[in-house]
Amino acid sequence: MPFINEILNYDSLSIVGMEKNVGKTECLNYILRKLPLQEKSVAVTSIGIDGENKDQVTSTKKPEIYLREGMYLSTAEAHYRERRLVSELVEITNERSSLGRIVTAKVIVGGKALISGPSSGVSLRRWVEGIKKYGIDLTIIDGAISRLSSASPAISKAMILSTGAALSSNINTLVQKTKFVVEMIGLDKLEDASRDTLCDIESGVWGVDNEGNLVDFKITSALAINTIKVDITKGMKIIYTVGALTDKLLNLIAESKNIKNVTLVVKDFTKIFVSETAYRTFCSRGGNIRVLQKSKLIAVCVNPTAPNGYVLDSDTLCRKLREAIKLPVYDIVKNEYDI
Repeated sequence: MPFINEILNYDSLSIVGMEKNVGKTECLNYILRKLPLQEKSVAVTSIGIDGENKDQVTSTKKPEIYLREGMYLSTAEAHYRERRLVSELVEITNERSSLGRIVTAKVIVGGKALISGPSSGVSLRRWVEGIKKYGIDLTIIDGAISRLSSASPAISKAMILSTGAALSSNINTLVQKTKFVVEMIGLDKLEDASRDTLCDIESGVWGVDNEGNLVDFKITSALAINTIKVDITKGMKIIYTVGALTDKLLNLIAESKNIKNVTLVVKDFTKIFVSETAYRTFCSRGGNIRVLQKSKLIAVCVNPTAPNGYVLDSDTLCRKLREAIKLPVYDIVKNEYDI
C-alpha cells in the first residue's frame, strides 16, 4: 500500500478538499481504516465539522467518520457528547469553538463521531504540539479548501488533496483547476540568505535589495498595494508579502521592467489567492514565485460523482490527472483494494 506507506514517513497530515462533496471524508476514512495502529499512534481533528451523515447545504448523504480502537480524537464538547463509540476523556482544553471547549479522548471501542476541532491556524499549531504529550506519532487534520491554513506546512508536513465532479462536470476543466492548485502547492522554496530573516516577519510587504538589506515598504498588506506610488521592485531582488498574495500585487510586479530580476515570495502556498490567468501572465513575462515553507503533496484523491448525480468516467479522470500533475491519483471508492 504505497499510499499509506508514504503517509507513515511524516508526523502530520492534512486532508483538503477543493470543493464540498469531492470525497474528502471517504479519503479520511480510508486512511483511518488502513493505518497500521500497531506501528503508529494516531490523533485526528478537523478545522471544520466532519462526520455528519447529511450535508447541511445539499442535503445529500455523507459518509460518517469511523475511529478505531486506540486512536485519539479532538472535537468540540457538543459533538463529543454525541459520539457513538466508547472513549476515555483525557483532556479538556482552553481552546473553544462555537460548540464549546475542545476535548481530547482516546477511543476504547471503535465507532463513529463528529469531528470539529480548533478553528484557526494558530490553535491548530497548538493542538499539534500539545497532543504529542500522549505519545502521538501521526496527527491528521481534516481541512477545507476555504480554510487552507490546516494545510500550511507550519502545521502539517504532508497533505492529501481531494477533487472531483463537484468542482466541475467537465473532465478537462476539472483537471486544469486541480493542476493549478497542485502547481501552487509544488512551488519551490526560496534559496537565499535572507530566508530566515523573512520567516520572522509577521505582517506587511517587504523587500530585500541587491545588497541584501531588508526594506519595509510600510504597507500593511498586499491588499493596500495601491497606496504605493513608486516602483517597489526597483533595486530589489526579493518582494515578500506576509499575508495574502492577490492578483493586484502579481499584476503590479508583472508590469514592472524589473520583473525578471525580482523573486516574489510568500510564506507558503496557502497564502496564494491569484487567478490562473494572472499567474500565467506573470510567468510569461519572466516572473517567479517562491515559498518560505513547502508542503509535501503525497497524492490526489478523486470523486467522479457530483451531488446532482452527474458521474464522470473514473478511469479517464484518474489517467488525465496523473498525466497532468505527475503524482499518484486514486479513486478511493472504486479502487480501495488496489491501493
